[in-house]
Amino acid sequence: MKPQTETIDSRIPTPAKSRVSSAKRNASSASGPDPVKTGLPRLLTRLWRFSMVLSHDEETAADLVQKTCLRALQRSTQFQPGTRLDRWTFSIMASLWKNELRAERIRRGGGFVDAREVLVSDSHGKLETHIFLAQILTKLPEAQRSTILLVYVEGLTYAEAAATLAIPVGTVMSRLANARQKLAEIRTAAERQAVEPKRKAG
Repeated sequence: MKPQTETIDSRIPTPAKSRVSSAKRNASSASGPDPVKTGLPRLLTRLWRFSMVLSHDEETAADLVQKTCLRALQRSTQFQPGTRLDRWTFSIMASLWKNELRAERIRRGGGFVDAREVLVSDSHGKLETHIFLAQILTKLPEAQRSTILLVYVEGLTYAEAAATLAIPVGTVMSRLANARQKLAEIRTAAERQAVEPKRKAG
């Protein structure tokens, strides 16, 4: 009669086996590339654009991008692989702006720069988008700028924009409606100014 062989795994109770398997999976995933570390470089242009829409100040925007990337790397274990890294980092940036950098900018007196000097195109950029960004950077309040960029430029749904900015969906819809009305007034005023010289000349 052969002696019964006993493996190490057979001596581990079932709950403990589950924990061991989970630890193995975590160790395996930890050995792979960090999706946050590898994905952040591809988001820098979009993060810069969002930071400019929030701050309207080049120095503050640079600080905001840097702090956002640092916070994302520090909290990379909280990111769920398979979800949208851009949405996650936008939320971090919006939170940082709301809680920290806006106050710093107010204390410093924060200057402004011409929107046309800071617009950065990406692989999906179009002239119409640049013109649109120039308008919202210079004409709309901060809250409307951030909301309209997330929805109309970045393509977030109302719910995603609301989650990113930590506001109700109804507030997103209200901001967008107000922004559309303001932009319509801007376009109407510009058209009137363009027509007025022609009338005088005629």
